[in-house]
Amino acid sequence: MVRRPVAWIVAVVLLAEAFGIAAVNWFLGMVVDRQKMSLAGLDPDVMSTSSKVGGVVFGLYFALCALVALLVGIRNRAPAGFGRVLLISAAVVHGLLGAFAWGLIGWNAFAFMVVVLALIVLLLMTYDRADGPEQAAGGGGAGEGGDPRAQAGPEAAPATAPGPVQIPEQRGAPRDGEAEPQDPAPAQVTGSAPTTP
Repeated sequence: MVRRPVAWIVAVVLLAEAFGIAAVNWFLGMVVDRQKMSLAGLDPDVMSTSSKVGGVVFGLYFALCALVALLVGIRNRAPAGFGRVLLISAAVVHGLLGAFAWGLIGWNAFAFMVVVLALIVLLLMTYDRADGPEQAAGGGGAGEGGDPRAQAGPEAAPATAPGPVQIPEQRGAPRDGEAEPQDPAPAQVTGSAPTTP
């Protein structure tokens, strides 16, 4: 299946983005500090510090999202709880960044953001919360890639047709040598054949 490779790719891309965003913001903060730039009368030191802090915060955010994707790839289970919320928020952030990148940078940055957005959405959609633990426990199973629909479940039909079912002897039933009761029920009951393929 494509689920684990997608999780690994998302983890690598988000980790690269974390380092890239942190480095770019740190570099911009250094430039503002050395050139003593000011925007609308703001103190250059405040601008430099805020740029560096923003870079570190966004870098840690994307690194945490990469960690969630890495754990999804290792465990082969759907993200749950806080991890799922993190990945959804990362998808939203990439959608917004893609919209801004189209106008500010160009179609190359927009295409990159859309590809990352598609990878995150694919990661979220390919892992069904009900199928995740069975996938990890089932391994290859009856179907390729451990598809739980291809594996035999507890309610699946048996491989062979059921044989006759013996009815236990009841109290008061005649023993050997005694007269048979006039009961229309047969001594053996045949089980019904399974109706599902």
